[in-house]
Amino acid sequence: MTLPASRLLYLLAFIICIVLLLIALYMEHYMGLLPCPLCIIQRIAFVLIGLTCLAAVIHNPAPRDGRGRAGAARAYGVATTLFAGLGAAIAGRQVWLQYQPAEQLPSCLPSLDYMMDVLPLHDMLGLLFSGTADCAAVTWTFLGLSIAECTLIAFIGFTIFGLVQIFRSRD
Repeated sequence: MTLPASRLLYLLAFIICIVLLLIALYMEHYMGLLPCPLCIIQRIAFVLIGLTCLAAVIHNPAPRDGRGRAGAARAYGVATTLFAGLGAAIAGRQVWLQYQPAEQLPSCLPSLDYMMDVLPLHDMLGLLFSGTADCAAVTWTFLGLSIAECTLIAFIGFTIFGLVQIFRSRD
């Protein structure tokens, strides 16, 4: 069994990223589910994956150049894998927070605008990545899975996709 062309797979991955981001915006603006700091970081990871996939579609690098190298094709796979791995780590952290007792969770954070004005970047990022009680709240489920669990599955899928593209460029 042979896989479809990389360009088609990257286009499909890009479309999936767009659909996931549209779902997130629908949930925020029409269902009233406000994103927590970890949710926002996950959205950024989906944007980065989508932009990487779009660049791969537009560039359409050859799996191998005339000298047997696959630098650009492999680079898109590596970038996709890295962004998806980052997203999976953040979603995994949020899933972990959701299974912690409420009394062990950190309190709510000040607004992002306030933190950007007052805190150094390093401290602000540390607070954002640590998560809060807001991040542990399960306000919606699909097939018994929280939003964070659904996005974790999506990030794992994108990580596998990126790894397949890396090793595919070696053929």
